[in-house]
Amino acid sequence: MFRTVLKRLQNKWKSYRHRFVPWVVLNLSKNEKTLRKVTERSEDKLVPDEEVSKSLLLLFRALLRSHGANHEEHRVAQTDLRKVPSKEDQRGEYPPSSQNVMLQSLGFCIDRKPSTLPFAGTGVFVTEGFVPKGTTVAMYPGTIYQAHEPILLQSIRNPFVFRCIDGVLIDGNDKGISKMVFKSCSGRDRIGPFVISDTSWLTATPQNPLAVGQYVNNCSNEMPANMCYQEYDVPYTFPLELFQYLPNVNYSNDTPRPLRCVVLVSLRDITAGEELFSNYYTIVH
Repeated sequence: MFRTVLKRLQNKWKSYRHRFVPWVVLNLSKNEKTLRKVTERSEDKLVPDEEVSKSLLLLFRALLRSHGANHEEHRVAQTDLRKVPSKEDQRGEYPPSSQNVMLQSLGFCIDRKPSTLPFAGTGVFVTEGFVPKGTTVAMYPGTIYQAHEPILLQSIRNPFVFRCIDGVLIDGNDKGISKMVFKSCSGRDRIGPFVISDTSWLTATPQNPLAVGQYVNNCSNEMPANMCYQEYDVPYTFPLELFQYLPNVNYSNDTPRPLRCVVLVSLRDITAGEELFSNYYTIVH
């Protein structure tokens, strides 16, 4: 009985440690070739914010067109199911999924699968297409906490808390109290008919297929990084109708700064079938 419990705890730790920051820090010396040194936040940009915005706008507008067509089809079908043929009957196919929209607009798609790292749990893979170097490949979803805001309860046994260079924290846990906090903040910030954050990343089928970045595992010497984190503040000119696809929300509704997001950018060309691995930057004073 004791051996069974001990074995279960060992397996749990082997899975948890890949996202446990103190363990990662202690093992950096064994993995220095995967580090990306950053002296200040302005040097964190592998690609300009304008390029990140361009990629997000391209995908989000395609998703809006696709989802808008789906919503219209549902409304018409409910009006008269007997007289109006479904889109499947009219075209011989179903409306495109978010994955297909991503493939058509960005040239690749990603999805969660069991990681190739032993005991690492879930990972993220490029399932179709091709990812060129310098491409925005994923987003880190979650509730955004400023450096002074409380996160103690949410952080307990939570391996998905990401710390930005300036001390801002992003809680990417899709379960428990973290899930409840995100949904509460998202409902609070609704502007009339406009939803300004995406809660679907809390489910198994996010409508924004980029919003799986919290499941990207840290690299190792055997599995070098092909991705890196990059902080991205959403510009004030970002279209309001596209906020519904942003998987981030501020913990406080009076935060006097742009919405903080973190994206993952490719360090090299990535082909279909490869797992995504990130690296943790270090600040050099």
